[in-house]
Amino acid sequence: MTHYKNNKNFRVAVCFAVFLTMLLPAQSWAHAILVRSQPAKEVELTEAPKQIDVWFDDKVGSEFMALAVIDSTGKRVDNKDVAQETFNPAHLYCTVQPLPPGVYTVRYRVVSIDTHIVTGKFQFTIKAP
Repeated sequence: MTHYKNNKNFRVAVCFAVFLTMLLPAQSWAHAILVRSQPAKEVELTEAPKQIDVWFDDKVGSEFMALAVIDSTGKRVDNKDVAQETFNPAHLYCTVQPLPPGVYTVRYRVVSIDTHIVTGKFQFTIKAP
């Protein structure tokens, strides 16, 4: 019976395998996390934004992305023109119709680099000046 612990060839092979593993690029398998938005989450504005921007902690896929702005009656008020910044694939944006005072919900859906779908939402309020 061969004892692997005492086998020099086995130990060399294990050390070589560990060494090769350390040379491989590390991949991030975490879900994308919303790290910033404009307007910011729960902010109260006196002037309506013309565009909604969201940034994630890592690039997101361009397929299946969605960004929608909903008013308090449930009506969609964005222009259905979600786009991904060319040189920063962690940034999505869309334009909105002129927004009157009220509470608005921003809903997003993206595909993380690990291929998982991430969804979320946040609100902002426009106050009368």
